[in-house]
Amino acid sequence: QVHLVESGGGLVQPGGSLRLSCEASGSPLDYYAIGWFRQAPGKEREGVSCIRGRDGETYYADSVKGRFTISRDNAKNTVYLQMRSLKPEDTAVYYCAADPDYHTLVAGMADYWGKGTLVTVSS
Repeated sequence: QVHLVESGGGLVQPGGSLRLSCEASGSPLDYYAIGWFRQAPGKEREGVSCIRGRDGETYYADSVKGRFTISRDNAKNTVYLQMRSLKPEDTAVYYCAADPDYHTLVAGMADYWGKGTLVTVSS
């Protein structure tokens, strides 16, 4: 199995930036597709961005496209989510997830999940 730990969340002003990190241990990172999901209070979990281990193919939700960028560093076993032009509606707990199958991950059915990191966008 793979163990995932998120970090980088915090309080940021609207229009600001944050970079989230997801560090994996227990298995090689490139075996998995890795994704970021988020859940705001009272709302369902939604997919934000994913990257495939095989070829680096990426997915972005329409709500974050052009503002967020996902990347991976296999040497560090870490996936990053660079968030720019943050809006109050981006406030949520952000979760890192992993699955050997990219399409299963995109569907929100990943086998492995981190505990989450809180992002609060407020003035």
